[in-house]
Amino acid sequence: MKETKVAAIALGSNMGDSLTILRQAARDLADLGEITARSSLYQTDPVGGPEGQNVFLNAVILLKSNEKLLDPEQLLDALLALEQKHGRERRVRWGPRTLDLDLLLMGAQVWNSERLTLPHPRMMERPFVLAPLCEVWPKLKHLESGQTVCEILAKMDMSGVIRTDLSW
Repeated sequence: MKETKVAAIALGSNMGDSLTILRQAARDLADLGEITARSSLYQTDPVGGPEGQNVFLNAVILLKSNEKLLDPEQLLDALLALEQKHGRERRVRWGPRTLDLDLLLMGAQVWNSERLTLPHPRMMERPFVLAPLCEVWPKLKHLESGQTVCEILAKMDMSGVIRTDLSW
């Protein structure tokens, strides 16, 4: 039996009924493995992309992937299929989307391919990712700096990132 890895997956939505979409996405992710933690839901301002977008709902889920999805690119394919299932269309970079699923990391694995880089190259720059990630994995350390995600988050501008009372 292969070693099971914990994957950190960022979820986001700013089109349609975002709360319902994220709830269903969490149920779909549970089909890919065991959800070991799920953050609160955060309302966040859009970053980049076209002007006039709706605010996002964001969260992070920790997933212990099943034996069939131990390869990061296999998990990426499953995440992309879930995005499509929920109506994701890739028209404009960082544009509005029904569902965005980003594979942030998978265990301590470093991965560099044309399709995927792990850990996610921009996750440590994004408070809308780090806030929920800090909540579910506070001791996670950045590979290069050795700082925890919570230490990095504490130095960031958190305006535009609001923890909600919404429930899963």
